[in-house]
Amino acid sequence: MHRSLRSAGLAGLACHLALVLWLVLRPLPVAWVYDANLTPFASLRSSSAWQVFGEFLLLAPLGVLLPLAGGRLRAPWLPSFLRTTGVSALLATGLEFLSSWTPGHVLNVDHILFAVIGVGGAHLALVPGLRHLLRERRPRAPRAAVPGVPPVSAVARVAAVAPAARPRAYAEPTPPGR
Repeated sequence: MHRSLRSAGLAGLACHLALVLWLVLRPLPVAWVYDANLTPFASLRSSSAWQVFGEFLLLAPLGVLLPLAGGRLRAPWLPSFLRTTGVSALLATGLEFLSSWTPGHVLNVDHILFAVIGVGGAHLALVPGLRHLLRERRPRAPRAAVPGVPPVSAVARVAAVAPAARPRAYAEPTPPGR
């Protein structure tokens, strides 16, 4: 993959993680908080649809940014998917533990699950198609040196120069007595 794409992926990843850290680690002014939730999908009853949707979208850009920052254009989809969801699970767990130390936040395992599902969905929906487009992208033709004259391909240049530049093959030895 081109270095510029990888650099863009790393820059986007750094910006997104900085934004997520700012959003997650802000103290919340609340009078009281719920107990920690360690039961998967237990907070669905008490959460609104917008809160659940926001949890899916919080880390979803990592599904595209992590493979882009990795720079592997020809990676198979399953190892890429497992690598991306594994890293996102580690990041989501670390963010959840860090946020549980800030005032107004409690540990909720559903936040981790929803974040990983969002990353996995974004990865499956976008990355295989984007990789295919980048692999199939054809290089641009070089510009002509003289306006109106079509560019000469590299093969034509080599073919034109090759006969004169090629060393002569050694002459076959003549059989004795001739």
